[in-house]
Amino acid sequence: MKYQLISFKTCPWVQRAAIALREKNATFDFTHIEPNNRPDWFLAISPHKKVPVLRLDDTISLFESNAIAEYVDETIAPRLAPEDPVQRAINRAWTDYIPTFASQVTGAAYAKTEEDYTAAIAKIDEPFGRLEGALEKQGSGPYFNGARYALVDAGYAPFLQRYLYLDGIRKIGKLKKYPRLQAWANALIARPSTHSFPPAEFEQMYREQIRGRGVHLSQFIEARAAAAE
Repeated sequence: MKYQLISFKTCPWVQRAAIALREKNATFDFTHIEPNNRPDWFLAISPHKKVPVLRLDDTISLFESNAIAEYVDETIAPRLAPEDPVQRAINRAWTDYIPTFASQVTGAAYAKTEEDYTAAIAKIDEPFGRLEGALEKQGSGPYFNGARYALVDAGYAPFLQRYLYLDGIRKIGKLKKYPRLQAWANALIARPSTHSFPPAEFEQMYREQIRGRGVHLSQFIEARAAAAE
């Protein structure tokens, strides 16, 4: 099977699909397109006109990151989803929470004003607290289910990574209040499959993306860059 993953370079949802492929040691081609210049060939194969799209043998297009991750997990060994149906259902329920988690945890990246930024930061404790409670059942292992890495880990990794990047631009300091979540985030960042690019290179790309938006955090990125020169 030939796999082609179509992506924006800094898209966290594509990253989720790429993590699943890397966890399976699957060979795949990465094709990066520009968000503001989506080519006609892409629009023709992407029903929602969004990334990610996973092309199978240049004939079939799979779309939406959760569907792609589940397909990859079901068709390429070893299986990442828990074998126990109850545990699998719990994992799936927490996977369904990812869009809410992402919106609340990384909302500061889109805040236009100081007031908007402050409001966005205030929302972070709720999802962090929920995940801290969920992780109480993980035991001594570093991942969501304990020692064994799973699809739910792949889903959260891109957004915990982006929180850490935001924390590096302007100190937020929320994660230290949630020790289980912090340990989980550290374990995910340390895992090679999380990274589509060298970490320092990718962080710089993420910073440039935020600066290009002209949002509140842009001024802090520019000040840091000027100080380094």
